[in-house]
Amino acid sequence: MRRLAARCAPHWYAWAMVAPVVLVIALIIGYPLGRGIFLSLTDADEANVERTIGVNHIPATYRFTGLENYTRILSDGVFWDRLGWTVVWTVGCVGLTFVLGLTLANMLNRTVRGRTFYRVAMIVPWGIPAFVSVFAFRMLYNERNGLLNKVLEGGGIDGVPWLGDPFWAKIAVIVVNVWLGVPFMIVAMLGALQSVPAQLHEAAQLDGAGPWQRFTHITLPGIRPVATTVVLLSTIWTFNMFPVIFLLTRGGPEDSTEILVTYAYRLSFLNSPRDFAASAAWGVLILVLLAGFTVVYRRALRRQGEVW
Repeated sequence: MRRLAARCAPHWYAWAMVAPVVLVIALIIGYPLGRGIFLSLTDADEANVERTIGVNHIPATYRFTGLENYTRILSDGVFWDRLGWTVVWTVGCVGLTFVLGLTLANMLNRTVRGRTFYRVAMIVPWGIPAFVSVFAFRMLYNERNGLLNKVLEGGGIDGVPWLGDPFWAKIAVIVVNVWLGVPFMIVAMLGALQSVPAQLHEAAQLDGAGPWQRFTHITLPGIRPVATTVVLLSTIWTFNMFPVIFLLTRGGPEDSTEILVTYAYRLSFLNSPRDFAASAAWGVLILVLLAGFTVVYRRALRRQGEVW
């Protein structure tokens, strides 16, 4: 303790400034996380938690069950089905978002007429609240009166059950999430592209390098530090992207678009009786999966010489 106090004494002012932030983070993140882990080790549900009905106070009667919830979840095919689709959903969304964002950012990085207008227009979807965009797409996807099917029928093509068929529903939610994610990717990639020295491209062009050679040998290595971080953030956000799935399909049809986080929400808020312990266990498993992915991703970057 004396050594710790001696080390902290010269920087007491810095510690005093940081302390309120640490306390707030501990309260906002630490307590819910600890509470969730605790509930995941019990059999807490709607019938046995502490509650007040009128003037009557009913104490909690749930009991500690250890890892029983985790054993039941991991031995159930429902978890693995949801995990499989969540991985497909995440890889598809992040992959398409990155490719489209990098392509559009590369186009906007050039000197073209109206470049400022195009930059603002492509960022507009980012400024619109997510639920507004999702509801707009719900109208577009309407099987009977939606604009998309009206266009298809005008071309002599039968309308598509966008939200009524499992396959098309998966395509629909991916399209919406890519629409919401591309503006962020454009901004990030545009900043990365502008940090690549123009002299390198000019020198490579004088040496006879073509556009593709300049892109693969100069542009991609130059934007890699930003791209790797953005991909990681996009992966975490998409893996937990609750609003798009819940507001657009509610996990349907036939639970085909249900991802891990929406199923955890269903257990805690929609099913009857509400299973708080199982929902907490699902949440802890989601956290473990994302933490494991982050560790593996970081190690892979360090092997490639990236400092992160």
